[in-house]
Amino acid sequence: MLGCSVCTYRSDPAAANPYDAYCNVCNPFQYASDIMISPALRQAHIHDTDVFYQDIAEETLPAVSIVKPSGFVDGHPASSKLDLFEGFVKKILDQLQAHPQLWRDSAVFVTFDEGGGYYDSGYIQPLDFFGDGPRIPLLIVSPYTEGGFVNHGYADHVSIIKFIERNWRLKPITVRSRDNFPNPKTRRDNPYAPTNSPALSDLWDAFHFPQRAAQH
Repeated sequence: MLGCSVCTYRSDPAAANPYDAYCNVCNPFQYASDIMISPALRQAHIHDTDVFYQDIAEETLPAVSIVKPSGFVDGHPASSKLDLFEGFVKKILDQLQAHPQLWRDSAVFVTFDEGGGYYDSGYIQPLDFFGDGPRIPLLIVSPYTEGGFVNHGYADHVSIIKFIERNWRLKPITVRSRDNFPNPKTRRDNPYAPTNSPALSDLWDAFHFPQRAAQH
């Protein structure tokens, strides 16, 4: 089950309140017809961030939650500042770690929309007709990851979807979506450029799952 916490969507879906700073194109479920044509599924899976915080407090989080901050705290150069986004992320991590039983099974993926001049350039793989964008940060915070470790595999926003599909043994979204791409194979002298392009990492090698090794 996917659970989505999108700031002020339920109370102001048209973004009529200028103080909401809701991004009306950032909710991934708005592009899923099986969700949007069903009032019951919209009610079940699209919530505001206050529901997400309540789920943490009650230790009732769904298997996956997608959290989109408002424009005031999303770190986007046009509407926010990076330290406000950092504070937003820290609040979530602090609340998760305050519940040890919940935290021990958690993995938090922190990513950005665009670099906005904050990040570096690097190899860009020609994935498909739409290409791919410049490199942006992806942070993974979990009891199953190493602090200070840099993963050199070629990843994309879709890599998070590939991780979800592998962890819960789910099929790709469609037969032609990017989550069908294989994991990258690289040479030692260039770990960033896949030799089997187009390829995208499922991020599995960023984790240590000793109890799951036999299952995969």
